[in-house]
Amino acid sequence: MTLLHVHDYGGDGPQLVLLHGFSRSLTDWDAAATLLTAGHRVLSVDLPGHGRSPDVFPWTMPTVVRHIADTLDAHGVPEAVLVGHSLGGMVAVEYARANPNRARAAVNLDGFWWGREYPGAGRVGEALLESSGAIAPPEYIEEKVANDSARLGIPADRAEAAARAAARPLPDGRWQTLPERATALEIRDELHKLGALGVTAWLEGADCPLLLVQAGRRLPPVPGMEWFDDFSTRFGQEVSDELAALSRVRPTITVNRIDATHAMNLEAPEAVATLVADFVRGLLQPS
Repeated sequence: MTLLHVHDYGGDGPQLVLLHGFSRSLTDWDAAATLLTAGHRVLSVDLPGHGRSPDVFPWTMPTVVRHIADTLDAHGVPEAVLVGHSLGGMVAVEYARANPNRARAAVNLDGFWWGREYPGAGRVGEALLESSGAIAPPEYIEEKVANDSARLGIPADRAEAAARAAARPLPDGRWQTLPERATALEIRDELHKLGALGVTAWLEGADCPLLLVQAGRRLPPVPGMEWFDDFSTRFGQEVSDELAALSRVRPTITVNRIDATHAMNLEAPEAVATLVADFVRGLLQPS
């Protein structure tokens, strides 16, 4: 049994389990989690190969879901609403599919992917791998904080805590970004498998209540990567069209947007917490 690193924020009420995105850590949830403890017991989990959790091989959705279930058992959590951002949102849906008696519902915050043959997918995949397992200079954290604060409006203290938790400090003062490359390759391949299905087919069999959320704003363009803005705009619209159609025929699916970019749980933790709390409150109301 491999147990993952967990932070217990405390609180009373329906159990929430928070999952972060690729190359991030559970610290991304600190601000939103603190708000959610007003009406929930809240735990967050570092996914395998991220933060302070060990790597697991192979990094596949069934393997990761099993380790999350074992970890929640160890913390006395038999049932929960899984709330995930980005990669964590896809894991939350897969957990709910595999554990219908343990997942009261799942929330996916902008966790959608594309197939390997999707136009531009290879370019995005290479960019993702370039940043995985890299050795960064001592000033890496300072530069990342400045960039995230300037581009996304994330408060510097929040950006710094998140950046430090998502990387591994090395004895010589440098940093190693996470996950390591071998893990990143497996994650990319796993996401391509799910993305190739398309949103509609992917969500077949995930029968518990689902809240599916997209970012309301695009990430600011990065010089030299203007192509990614075109890619994400096109893909986001395709996902939006599929979600709208799904919500009309599947009453267990709720679709929403948040006025933030993809980094919504760092940019707009109040809006994220409100949306999650309202969704969970709706689950408890008699139909």
